[in-house]
Amino acid sequence: MKILRKLIPGWGAIPVIIFLILWEIIARINLISGELFFPPFSLIVVEFYYLTANGVLGNHFFSSFSRVLIGFSFGTIAGLFIGILMGWKSLIHKALNPIISLIYPIPALGWLPLLMLWLGIGEILPIAIIFICSFFPILYNTSTGIKNVDKNYINVAKSLGASNREILTLIVIPLALPNIFTGLKLESGMAWRVIIAAEMVAIPTGIGALMMRAESLMRIDIIIVCLIVLAAMCFIFERFFLYLENKFTALWS
Repeated sequence: MKILRKLIPGWGAIPVIIFLILWEIIARINLISGELFFPPFSLIVVEFYYLTANGVLGNHFFSSFSRVLIGFSFGTIAGLFIGILMGWKSLIHKALNPIISLIYPIPALGWLPLLMLWLGIGEILPIAIIFICSFFPILYNTSTGIKNVDKNYINVAKSLGASNREILTLIVIPLALPNIFTGLKLESGMAWRVIIAAEMVAIPTGIGALMMRAESLMRIDIIIVCLIVLAAMCFIFERFFLYLENKFTALWS
């Protein structure tokens, strides 16, 4: 494998290129169905250009992106804060864990009908869904990571005279970073999957809403464009947090 990487730079893109070529050939020879239901990849690229040039894709993408960014940011901050408290203070863990254990298994989209009644149809609704989607997994991973830190490190730090705040900030949280970033990587992609589903059901703007509009017009090409954008954003978000994980964990290795 290492030899292949040296001989062929960017070899990881080869399977993708082969897949796209096969897609184009199969669609052109109508092996599956007509172009209406299975358009060639070249037509997808053309439609992507048109949607981008006339601003349709950009407007819907910005709506989805802003919702994900706001909801994920607030969910992450709240999840980290409460997760640290639960992992560090056993009393807080005992008080909150039963409630978290009951609510955590509920899918984020399971809250949608209730939130529609409570919040109505508006911008706050998808943000609230993203908040719920992000909050619980990040809280759980943070709390678990802190509780699993080897107690020997803590005891040694105490014997050297370190304060509780120093132990938490300089030892416990850095050692819990792999768990924390695992939650961040998983939920950064999940946030995009959830926002698309929420927009399909209740929101008139966004990538999900564009997909539903394309479905009503039988525009398979537009739907595939939206799916490609979704896949790209999930990949970018997950790689971004992988990059941050490597940067932060390298400081403590």
